[in-house]
Amino acid sequence: MNSLNLDPHDSRPLIEQIVAGIKQRVDERALRPGARLPSIRHFAEDHRVSKFTVVQAFDRLVAMGYLKSRQGSGFYVAHRSEPSGAANQSCRLERAMDVLWLLRNALQEQSHLAMPGAGWLPGEWMDGEGIQRSLRTLARKSGAYLTGYGLPAGYEPLRVLLARRLEDQGIGCSPRQIVTTRGATHALDLISRLFVKPGDAVLVDDPGYYTLFGYLKLSGARLVGVPWTTQGPDTAAMERLIREHRPKVFFTNTLLHNPTGVSITQPVAHRVLQLAERHDLMIVEDDIYGDLLTGQATRLATLDQLERVLFVSSFSKTVSASLRVGFLACKYETAESLTDLKLLTSLTTSEIDERLVYELLTDGYYRKHLEKLRSRLRKARGEAVRNLEASGLEIYQDTEDGLFIWARREASENATHLAAAAAKQGIMLAPGALFRPQQEASPWLRFNAAGCGNPAIFRFLDAACANADSGTNTDD
Repeated sequence: MNSLNLDPHDSRPLIEQIVAGIKQRVDERALRPGARLPSIRHFAEDHRVSKFTVVQAFDRLVAMGYLKSRQGSGFYVAHRSEPSGAANQSCRLERAMDVLWLLRNALQEQSHLAMPGAGWLPGEWMDGEGIQRSLRTLARKSGAYLTGYGLPAGYEPLRVLLARRLEDQGIGCSPRQIVTTRGATHALDLISRLFVKPGDAVLVDDPGYYTLFGYLKLSGARLVGVPWTTQGPDTAAMERLIREHRPKVFFTNTLLHNPTGVSITQPVAHRVLQLAERHDLMIVEDDIYGDLLTGQATRLATLDQLERVLFVSSFSKTVSASLRVGFLACKYETAESLTDLKLLTSLTTSEIDERLVYELLTDGYYRKHLEKLRSRLRKARGEAVRNLEASGLEIYQDTEDGLFIWARREASENATHLAAAAAKQGIMLAPGALFRPQQEASPWLRFNAAGCGNPAIFRFLDAACANADSGTNTDD
């Protein structure tokens, strides 16, 4: 196979360049079905990249159906049938292949030494004791909920309680405006299905939530990244992008933002809503980390009162990822449409899980659990920031609350290589390219404060910074 032209200065990661180059040659029939590719070692030597990079690229091509792996023999071009016109209009998983690759690697059982790049709290930090107590309470109650489907919009007492919680946050809302979901990701999926059509321009945070990017790519949307600053979205850039692309929806994570960890300020929030009104833009506010914030918060939904804002939240980050109980709040007419879509795509959500969360919220333990969680997280965050700075990393903005710390090595232009080197030592880092709408190169890394307790993380970072200073490539 002729050598691919890989450009280390290209904004795309090397893995993506390899995938795109081989895909093009297969599509153009320059590589014929059954052709054997060079071995991983020879490909890496010929193109002066790491074997890890080649393995990841080949694995993605296998997942996309372009290559076949034969144990002990190598990789071969797969025999691919031409899809029909109808199939071309159906679900196209390859649009979200970069996101799927990341999710598979993050969620499969692995023997990582450390996972400072994870997006969730360690299991031992979650409310296992409260769940056990609520399970015992629930087990003593009989009823049709044990075997039935439940209500389309969700367990009504929970929706009543959620409406009261939103009122406490200054968001006027009735239970009829709330739809329960299987976590925040399900809520975002329903919203994108209802409002985003193939070819639509959609505004998203840059950097932002990579799973959301996968949903939107799957629907055929054109992702337009709004730069995220230490105050929230860059509203000047946002206005330019609105005028240029005419989007219908802006998906944003406003509090304890994933991945930067910062929260939107009130002046910026007002400006975002002014732009939304002026340009007839709908806003989807993802508030999944809001319960981890201490003190007052600025929410778009509070300022807007659900006129243009659809509010999304979940208990997956604070109670249990396994329960998968989330919700969305919006105008009643929109809630009806989303309930219908929920019925068509998944019937109902689990009433058992929703009753369990209801028990947790009403027994008074959840509030105490949050206070303990916030305190523990603030302590871990302070220690992690000190260790990261001692290892030579620059912190984007130091805040007191939340999971995420956005940091970089000043001399680095692309943190993907550092993450690849860390993976060889059993440390899972989260390079900034994963959080950009098109996986553009980024020098930043997302660290989870609760996952930074292993000293091996900082020994690796110390060595990486020392190697950078001496000119040694950490990807060797």
